[in-house]
Amino acid sequence: MKKWLAIGFLAFSLSGCGYNTLQTTDEQINASWSEVVNQYQRRADLVPNLVNVVKGYAAHEQEVFIQVTEARAKVGQIQATADLVNDEQAFNRFQAAQGELSGALSRLLLVAENYPQLKADGLFRDLQAQLEGTENRISVARGRYIKAVQDYNVTVRQFPSNLTAMLFGFKVKPNFTVENEKAIAVPPTVDFGKPSPAPSGGEAAPAGQSPLSSGY
Repeated sequence: MKKWLAIGFLAFSLSGCGYNTLQTTDEQINASWSEVVNQYQRRADLVPNLVNVVKGYAAHEQEVFIQVTEARAKVGQIQATADLVNDEQAFNRFQAAQGELSGALSRLLLVAENYPQLKADGLFRDLQAQLEGTENRISVARGRYIKAVQDYNVTVRQFPSNLTAMLFGFKVKPNFTVENEKAIAVPPTVDFGKPSPAPSGGEAAPAGQSPLSSGY
């Protein structure tokens, strides 16, 4: 009887000291992080087709294509595992790589402003819409992750739950920076309603040729 009373008292004490909250918020972080990674992967999967379509009309824009390709490669080199959220340096590298890809994609989309035929291409417009939707989903997923980490970190730091956190090894987790969040809050968009000058030199894809004929 005394044994069960002791177990019950211990469980009540842990609950009152934030143990259950730490467990709950930690699981929320894992779930929201999985969604962040999922949406970033969705964006990375769109990149090759988007680059190939643009290449079909603007083959000489090699610098932009190289930037996008290299940025995507850097993203792919980072293993976005659940452990990454506990390593501040690794988390910052992940954040920097994703920010670099966001910038490269913005430059790629701006290329379309100089190619009316590209802007009119149905496949390009579809891919651009998918990318914009994905960027919005990334923003939502990141927002949920940020909130989950904030709730968890408050519990880790706040008395008396900070004592429980120290006892069981719960530590503050890194989060997306304010500066980076401002940069990603506005997804890359292209205003197709503005008139653009026609490209010189006949860069547009020949009639009947698929933009996807170019290699990635």
